[in-house]
Amino acid sequence: MPTVSRTAPTVLAAALLLAACGTQSASPGDGDGNAPVRAKALCPEDQVPYGGTPRSEPSPRSTGTPSALPLPSLGRTTEDGVKITALYAWGPDSGCAGVDYSADFELTNQQTEKVTYTLTFGFLSASGGAVDNRERTVETVGPGQTVKGTVVMTETAENAPTVTGVQVTKVRSVPAVERSSVSGTCPKSGVRLYTDQGDAAMGLRVVGLYLVNCGARPYRLNGYPKLELENADHETVHGVRILRGTEGISTGLGGDSAPRPVVLGPGEAAVTSLAWRNTTQAGEAVNAPYVRVWATPTADPVTVVPELDLGTTGKLGVGPWRKDETYRGSATTPADRP
Repeated sequence: MPTVSRTAPTVLAAALLLAACGTQSASPGDGDGNAPVRAKALCPEDQVPYGGTPRSEPSPRSTGTPSALPLPSLGRTTEDGVKITALYAWGPDSGCAGVDYSADFELTNQQTEKVTYTLTFGFLSASGGAVDNRERTVETVGPGQTVKGTVVMTETAENAPTVTGVQVTKVRSVPAVERSSVSGTCPKSGVRLYTDQGDAAMGLRVVGLYLVNCGARPYRLNGYPKLELENADHETVHGVRILRGTEGISTGLGGDSAPRPVVLGPGEAAVTSLAWRNTTQAGEAVNAPYVRVWATPTADPVTVVPELDLGTTGKLGVGPWRKDETYRGSATTPADRP
């Protein structure tokens, strides 16, 4: 029986009360539910969202201020170290670039190494239903370090529900040295490794795993990547069979060919597939958000986050590396893919 993870971080729900509209503005709450008044407020795009340094204070906009939705009670911190400190509504007279709502948050790295975080926030209506979700990436936070950030939601749908609350719905963290990347500075390894958004139909899941040679030398692959599954606490998930090939999951997925040597020149890419089903029968379902990937036996691991919902199937299929003839990027630009 596979080891089952504690499947999701604690959800932090901040029930926020709508303040009167107009020209009043407020700074983030002080932790006791109070929102001190300030003369003017910054638009979210003017604020330094994260990066480990104190937020700068550029000149505020000369016209308009937001309406604050103050926290009515003591701000709570999730077990992952995230706390929402304020929520703002930005009206048409605020002088900001079409932003309707913004939430301030604080993140403290409680781990012992540098970590890159991906946070998902849910903006809520008065009934508690989800209006929209927004995702923010916080780069390279050191052990014990606290950074501040802002997540923004622009509401464009007519007659959309009014936002009165926000919650942290998911926290994902990856060691900075194992972070996957699509663009930016080429890693020391000379390759980028990342996944796509995947495809799901009738309980079948398929995620593409890509490797791009962003270095100056040829890069050689042969066979299958090595995989290690981790639960939400970064504990290794045991008892899941990793199949060589995807035909044991379903046919026609492109991962059932025989492995062949692949040589990637600078700017070229390789691809393989991860395939599984989320069928749930007897036993406890297994969720493995993280997959550590070794592209070759001697490569350094890279951690990707395909959110494997394996149900009770106990198996994951992986195809062999093959050259990606459809890749239209280069050694310095990301792939032309969704």
